[in-house]
Amino acid sequence: MQPPRFWYRPPGFRSTLLSPLGAIYAAGTARRLAKGTPLKLDVPVVCVGNINAGGTGKTPTVIALAQRLQEMGHTPHIVSRGYGGSVTSAVQVNERIHRAADVGDEPLLLAAFAPTWVSPDRSQGAKLAVQSGADAIILDDGFQNPALHKDLAIVVVDASRGFGNGKVLPAGPLREPIETGLSRADLLLSIGPKKAQSHFVQTWGRPPCPHLQGHLTPLQTGMDWQGSRVLAFAGIGHPQKFFATVQELGAELVKSEALEDHQPLSQALMTRLESEARLLGAQLVTTEKDATRLPDEFRAKVLAVPVRLEIEDWSALDTALTRLF
Repeated sequence: MQPPRFWYRPPGFRSTLLSPLGAIYAAGTARRLAKGTPLKLDVPVVCVGNINAGGTGKTPTVIALAQRLQEMGHTPHIVSRGYGGSVTSAVQVNERIHRAADVGDEPLLLAAFAPTWVSPDRSQGAKLAVQSGADAIILDDGFQNPALHKDLAIVVVDASRGFGNGKVLPAGPLREPIETGLSRADLLLSIGPKKAQSHFVQTWGRPPCPHLQGHLTPLQTGMDWQGSRVLAFAGIGHPQKFFATVQELGAELVKSEALEDHQPLSQALMTRLESEARLLGAQLVTTEKDATRLPDEFRAKVLAVPVRLEIEDWSALDTALTRLF
């Protein structure tokens, strides 16, 4: 389900009307965090989370963080709730036997970069990861979950959308008030192009923690997209970002299909998209995350466009990571 448009407009009638419900939601989040007894592990836990509901760029951030820790000589494991998956107990993701329906699309993608565990109980997954040799845990999401003590908390935000209208669900896109969330954050990472970054700073000012800026860039795969006719589809938090990326590569976007976040790619849906692409003389393309949900018979028919996070200045993050060990 795509978010309501009024979430990303100045506060108006609807957001004001829903604000009391937002206060109740925020109070519930605060109570859950206050009642929890976080488990303190013998290895550092780095949480990559957000204040906004929906996609902000956590997955590419987790990938970049895992690679950074590996470059520093560490063995990070990733722990995820496995949104959209069916597993009910902690399991290490195995790309050869698991499907997105089992463990979720994001963990299936993350497992290509570091050992990844899916666990509804994050503390259980983290303990198993440590037993399996992890010297650091990257917690994918879970900023509002009290199960684990977080040694480093990174809040990720889309620079273009920012914190929307600044209201808490359902009055706005936030899981908790900005000040409350950022008071627990060690780093804020805004992701987007330079123009969006400037607008973010002008709108939201200086946060109470170090502020990193980064952007997503397509991974060079040797594919020449210039002039290619494509039908792009995406079931991520902000599909328009992906469609813009495809155009920036030089492809001719003859049609775009924005799906719901994590939407199942059913046989019927993919057959329809394949027929439309054939009629338009276009190549089907999607995101790296969506590609993990493709039915087997469509994997060779759809091209994925991988993106990676590039951070302008790693120094604050590197310093924070070094202090953990």
